[in-house]
Amino acid sequence: MRSRPVVFLDTSVVFAGICSAAGGARASLELAEAGAIDVILGAEVLAELEAVMRRKIPDNLGLLAALLDHVGVRVAAKPSADLAGQAAALAGHRGDGELLAAAWAAGVDFFVTLDRAHFLDRPALRATIPFPLGTPGDFLPWYRARVQP
Repeated sequence: MRSRPVVFLDTSVVFAGICSAAGGARASLELAEAGAIDVILGAEVLAELEAVMRRKIPDNLGLLAALLDHVGVRVAAKPSADLAGQAAALAGHRGDGELLAAAWAAGVDFFVTLDRAHFLDRPALRATIPFPLGTPGDFLPWYRARVQP
């Protein structure tokens, strides 16, 4: 593994981390802010985040921009059509398949999400992808196990 884990954050995790002063999503963002993890987002995540922020908490759009800049978020490259198709079949949803495929193509170490329907409650998906996928509550112990001897 690299010196810092590369972690894909789903829209739900970034939004929850911004809206909450505590919890696993906030802790995941704090690890990113501290430079302890490298964060990759899909282009779709950025677009969806902006739309959700504009709709629900428009006064915090500046906070989102500052956070993404401070963390040094990288945007995943567009995955191949074949990988996107395979991922969409696993996720049962084209848009979430694009996210999964982007993370897969980027070679992330962990995919963090709160989406049960398209990711967390799909055992075939979790058994097929080459990286762990889980909630912020799953990610944090995974992270601690890798940084603490």
